[in-house]
Amino acid sequence: MRQLVVAFLCLLAAACAQHSGPSQPAGLSADDAAFQKRLQEKFLDAKPGTVIEIPAGKHPLNRVLTLRANGVTVKGAGTDSSILSFKDQISGPEGILVYASDFTIENLSIEDSKGDGLKINDGTNITIRGVRVAWSGGSKTTNGAYGIYPVKSHNVLIEDSSSWGASDAGIYVGQSTDVIVRRCHVEQNVAGIEIENTIGADVHDNTATGNTGGILVFNMPNLSQPGHSTRVFKNKVFKNNIANFAAKGAAVASVPAGAGVVVNSNSKVEIFDNDIADNQTANLIISAYFSTNYYNKPGIDPNYDPYPRAIFVYDNRFSGGGDSPDGLDLKTLKVAMFGLNGHFPDILWDGYRDEKNLVNGTQPPNERICVKNGAAVVLNADGPHKYKNPSTDAAAYQCELPKLPAVELRSGA
Repeated sequence: MRQLVVAFLCLLAAACAQHSGPSQPAGLSADDAAFQKRLQEKFLDAKPGTVIEIPAGKHPLNRVLTLRANGVTVKGAGTDSSILSFKDQISGPEGILVYASDFTIENLSIEDSKGDGLKINDGTNITIRGVRVAWSGGSKTTNGAYGIYPVKSHNVLIEDSSSWGASDAGIYVGQSTDVIVRRCHVEQNVAGIEIENTIGADVHDNTATGNTGGILVFNMPNLSQPGHSTRVFKNKVFKNNIANFAAKGAAVASVPAGAGVVVNSNSKVEIFDNDIADNQTANLIISAYFSTNYYNKPGIDPNYDPYPRAIFVYDNRFSGGGDSPDGLDLKTLKVAMFGLNGHFPDILWDGYRDEKNLVNGTQPPNERICVKNGAAVVLNADGPHKYKNPSTDAAAYQCELPKLPAVELRSGA
């Protein structure tokens, strides 16, 4: 009799379970699961003009939030108040994924996403304001690659935002046009701010510290467009000396620890009025694709330009740095040239240039590296010849280039 009662109760429990609806998502309380469901529905049902408000509180989520409607605003009560936590994320991998234009997101935090924190694809008129993306466990290879990540977008404003712990770049803008990144803070990332294959970018009044590299301006092969015309100015770029923790094979895995500002294979770049200090490899590095550890991959677009061209450095305030370069080759070069207790000069150029395009042994006037920066010295490391004939001869850099126009966003930001 007792066995029959137990069997009946088991059958009753199973039947109740079938009629009680789906169980709450793993790792979420009932209240958190209900909040996630409502928020996902707001993202999915949004229409032009929709404002999605994120209330104060720390809100655990375990699934990506995806938006596909144009003209939407997502706003919180502040980065310390409205926090979306993806610590137990089971699908994604992004925290917030946007395929939309006329999009604004402001005043909230995104934490511990499995992949990128905030990714925006193919958008026009994008405003990211007062957004904080962070991985709470510190700098780890297992963190998401990008914190704030608009790609193939146009008319982009990123301001008063921050990123912490990205295993690639804290703030990354790729293959985009007309971009302003201002008053942001980046720390504990491999690359603090990275502008890649982007046309027309102003990066100013930011603070980059405690990253592997502070501010990067890169051109990579096999992407939708080459980049040019970037201005880096009025930034504070100091003590970017943490060990590189990028995933093996990532482009930024080649960035040496202790890199302040890095220009790689890009053209028409202005670097001026910055405070750049105490970056242990060099405060400013100018390099070609051939100095990276991924240059020999097959299938490179034959139209790709691997050289830095038209780089103008002026009126920066350099101090410290260059005393403990990353990598055996650079350490050996530093000791050989400047002694055990010496340091590299503020500007380190790998020495690669387009030999087919030289005029009387020098680059054409509109393609030169020009330096008008007081006592700042350029070291040509002679990378093409494995550092055999490095030089600090200043004559090659005594020139000026036409100054780039300011980026003007159509929104009037």
